[in-house]
Amino acid sequence: MATIDDGATGEGWGLVVSAEDYPAAIEAIRLHRQENRHWRWRQPISWRGLLFDWRVLFWAALTVAIYYFSQTTRPDLRFVGRMDNAAVQAGEWWRLFTAIFLHADIAHLIANVSFGLILLGLVMGRFGGGLGLLAAYFAGLVGNVAGLILYSQTHLGVGASGMVMGGLGLLAAQSLAFARNHPVQQKHVFRGILSGVMLFVLFGLSPGTDVIAHFSGFVAGLIFGGLLLVLPTRWQTSTSLQFCAGLVLVASIIAPWWAALR
Repeated sequence: MATIDDGATGEGWGLVVSAEDYPAAIEAIRLHRQENRHWRWRQPISWRGLLFDWRVLFWAALTVAIYYFSQTTRPDLRFVGRMDNAAVQAGEWWRLFTAIFLHADIAHLIANVSFGLILLGLVMGRFGGGLGLLAAYFAGLVGNVAGLILYSQTHLGVGASGMVMGGLGLLAAQSLAFARNHPVQQKHVFRGILSGVMLFVLFGLSPGTDVIAHFSGFVAGLIFGGLLLVLPTRWQTSTSLQFCAGLVLVASIIAPWWAALR
């Protein structure tokens, strides 16, 4: 590279090659232009709003508060709220929801809250505070339903890991929007989803974890993310829609806990 005089501003950049390399350089430039002839270099930013939504701290605070009360003044929360296949099959449907906010010990809580803060904050920043967190919450619900179907009646479980893995799936689904906007670069879709899968393998398949809930939550997150990306842009940025989704989220948290504590 060398600085040259462009005749207008008095400076610029140019590529200097030796005479024997000139034909090869011209051919390389021609092939590069041919390969990228449909690629628009200047692109609008695909995401809107905040990249990270700090309102995820309210989710973290609620999760920590429920753990605190379940370990101190209200130990009964663990027994009426944990995932218990036999109890759910007997009609205690609320456990599919309440188990998401319960944790076995402090290490379990710290792992889910710390990882969840990052992933769910990014999800809320991409899809909106209401829709993003609601989609991740329902992904966690799908994980518990999968455990209900695939595990025996004696299965017990707690934790927000299915919801957190759902958040990972939602983030991985963003590459689908890239394919829609840039059809000639569909290879990046595979790379984006593969990156999400690799993170899932790293964090979701640890020994002693509920692999079925993790995997089901991750797949549900991928599906929910794909569905959200189909929504028109004006819907994704609609304050009213985000508010309604937030109300559904709050109701789907309060109603199961109310039923559990009756």
